[in-house]
Amino acid sequence: MGTFRYNARRRIKEPAVNRVAEIFDEWARNGRADGMERGHAPAARMAFDRLRLGPESCFLDIGCGNGYAARWAAAASPRGQAVGLDLSSEMIDHARLLSAGLSNVEFLTGSFPDIELPRGPFDAIFSMEVFYYLPDLDAALRRARDLLRPGGSFACVVDYYGENTASHAWPGDLGVGMTLLDSAGWADAFRRAGIAVSEQRRLRIPKELATAAWKTTEGSLLTLGRSEEELGMIAHD
Repeated sequence: MGTFRYNARRRIKEPAVNRVAEIFDEWARNGRADGMERGHAPAARMAFDRLRLGPESCFLDIGCGNGYAARWAAAASPRGQAVGLDLSSEMIDHARLLSAGLSNVEFLTGSFPDIELPRGPFDAIFSMEVFYYLPDLDAALRRARDLLRPGGSFACVVDYYGENTASHAWPGDLGVGMTLLDSAGWADAFRRAGIAVSEQRRLRIPKELATAAWKTTEGSLLTLGRSEEELGMIAHD
């Protein structure tokens, strides 16, 4: 009976996962990968810096795209290791090309949370614009928790969230299912997974860097968690 339930969930999940892979493969082919880096980088950098990597940190980027955050981590942790994971094989090919010559970064193609990773646990996990695509959000967050070292940090950034009404048409525009949560819903999902929320805020960027008006008014939603199951004071914006 347990095997039957697993396979039933897999049959439901696979079409959604395949559709997301197709979208990002196409974006890699038409040059949008580097445009995504330019559009996401200002908010992504603010989130990445909160991870406070050390020179020997082990870092994982879930949904790495062209690998820009993994390259940031490789530079910040010259004696550590950066791993980038993406569902899109064409994104990974592009990331490897852009990262040629970096000995402390590697890229893997696979579906999170199902993929078996060759290394871990990780001091820091980063994800920009990915987790709302995942068919089983709770399972994905639990897997992220399990991949963290004690005291490790997880920075999850999303642009599709309840307070950002400008994003609400995206599932229809792309033809793919997404999980819509407001900021409180994301904090609750972290806690259900056993991740202590240490900070949650909107990452608003200056107009001169914004590729859309909502990036300045609403911003990207960062939820920063730590692997300890301690809930202290949470910083909000």
